[in-house]
Amino acid sequence: MDVSVKVIGESVTMDEKEALKWLRDRMPVGDDCFVLESGKTNLLLTTDMLHQTSDFPDGITSYTIGWRAVAASLSDIAAMGGNPEAVLIAYGAPGFNMEELEEFIAGAETVCKKNGANIVGGDLDRHDELTIVTTALGKGNRPVTRKGATPGELVAVTGDLGRTGAGLEFFEKGEVDRANELFRFEPRIELGVQLAPIASSMMDISDGLARSLHQLSSVNDVGFRITGNKIPYNPSIEEIARTDEKKEELGLFTGEDYELLLTTPEENKFELAKIGATVIGEVTEEGVEMVKGRRVIPLEDEGYVH
Repeated sequence: MDVSVKVIGESVTMDEKEALKWLRDRMPVGDDCFVLESGKTNLLLTTDMLHQTSDFPDGITSYTIGWRAVAASLSDIAAMGGNPEAVLIAYGAPGFNMEELEEFIAGAETVCKKNGANIVGGDLDRHDELTIVTTALGKGNRPVTRKGATPGELVAVTGDLGRTGAGLEFFEKGEVDRANELFRFEPRIELGVQLAPIASSMMDISDGLARSLHQLSSVNDVGFRITGNKIPYNPSIEEIARTDEKKEELGLFTGEDYELLLTTPEENKFELAKIGATVIGEVTEEGVEMVKGRRVIPLEDEGYVH
């Protein structure tokens, strides 16, 4: 997707991609977490913002919102190969309903407990629309960054792709119970810890597989070639996607699957299988491509944009 920059008077407006590029020139941003060395421990810090307009479709429950908001930050910890310790939550809304707050906190606490973290504080304030900011603190023995991929290595993913895309389709169809279940994804904490010793680079897939590959490509000055029939799609997609194009839209470009994308030397192929990651391709010299049947086609830099 082309970056559009509009000049209004002397002010320049940017989309998310352009704003992040601008910020990277001024501060240490770009990885899923900031690594703060503290004695013999590496502290991992991350923060995320979700809000009603772009993140919470009609039919989503407060429980799912609480779960998903916290899980997004825990996923950043997982992408660095760390374990979460604590979470802060800022909750802004036009008004406060006790039942909604109770469900929200229940969802947030449940995903925290499942992953060894605790909610330790936050903030509550009125806002024009429901807006949630979560900040997570974790620890990692060997934090894995996005930089480190080299040509000839394998590229792999955990779990399956298209979960959020399928969930959005079910929300539109009014099948909200199924949709909420799909939206409550599991942060890959345990897998991240297991993969950290062998991963040369790693990130979580928040903007879609295609865009994530382009992000790794840019950071490492390498390319990728993935094989279409090796991509593990979420089983729910089979119920919705009637064409290969729709399947790819949900699994490659919709985003917010929060699986882990990593590179590793080829010698670790069998270790990946034991851990539960799927090899989908290889690191190349340049370009981001997908093998589709007998053709090799460009994989466009398209995905979720805030």
